[in-house]
Amino acid sequence: MPWQTLLNRHDRLPVNPDLGEGFATLLHNLGCVTPFELAVAGGRLMATPGLAFLVGYQAALRMLWPSAPLSLGALCATENRSLRATDMQTRLSDLRVSGRKDFVTAGDAADWLLVASRNEEPGEPARLSLAVIYPGEPGVRLEKLPAIPLMPDISHGRLFLDNALCELLAGDGWDAYVKPFRTLEDIYVLSAMTAWLYGIGQESEWPQSLQLRLLALLAGCAEVSRQAPNTPAGHVLLGGLFAQFEGLKTEVDQALAGGPQHWAAMWQRDRAVMDLAAGARGKRLAKALAAT
Repeated sequence: MPWQTLLNRHDRLPVNPDLGEGFATLLHNLGCVTPFELAVAGGRLMATPGLAFLVGYQAALRMLWPSAPLSLGALCATENRSLRATDMQTRLSDLRVSGRKDFVTAGDAADWLLVASRNEEPGEPARLSLAVIYPGEPGVRLEKLPAIPLMPDISHGRLFLDNALCELLAGDGWDAYVKPFRTLEDIYVLSAMTAWLYGIGQESEWPQSLQLRLLALLAGCAEVSRQAPNTPAGHVLLGGLFAQFEGLKTEVDQALAGGPQHWAAMWQRDRAVMDLAAGARGKRLAKALAAT
């Protein structure tokens, strides 16, 4: 991570209501970057916490699929609020996928979709593959869902597939993709959101000690991003980063309250996104601590 770039950066990209165009503008602005650099430098440039979240999400996708196209993508796994393979009904047969995914982040703006699909034979345990599907192809339909109070600037969609042609990524869909993505998303969203807060702190002249601790948290994120997402040690370190982030909340809130109110209002509205996966993250941490 070229830290000097972050330290010296004082600009911010304007909001683009078209999420795909906005992401393309960001990539053009940043040039060739690693996923961690995308999360941090991109998060710093975003105008809202929701857009910073989206950048972290995109960075995590690029760790999952390093050869992903240079455009907005989405992972489609959840069905009926469940990520368990046994609960999924989406099926793969002869490079054709049929089924439904209920909650696709920025799905209506995505240029490519990674779809978790069951492909076991009758009587076998549930097994997943990860299919690459492109919106606009026959049998692919995306329905934009109403905005929700949390991050209303980031759309969500429902995906319907009817014998849609796909490509397949190598490896087991659960072990190589869906399971590790939970951890990757935690790492890169935390990185992007922390970078967003650091940028606000720079602009609003927060206390130097708080800015330095946000930078230290980002340095920790850089180290955890180098760990394999399935290692107990990596989960323990990630748990430490979230504990550090939690410890900064009161001071961040106080700093925001003393500055421009639109930043404080955005953060009050959207900060709960950092707690959405806390339960699953806590279970992974407990298992990791037991294994070390």
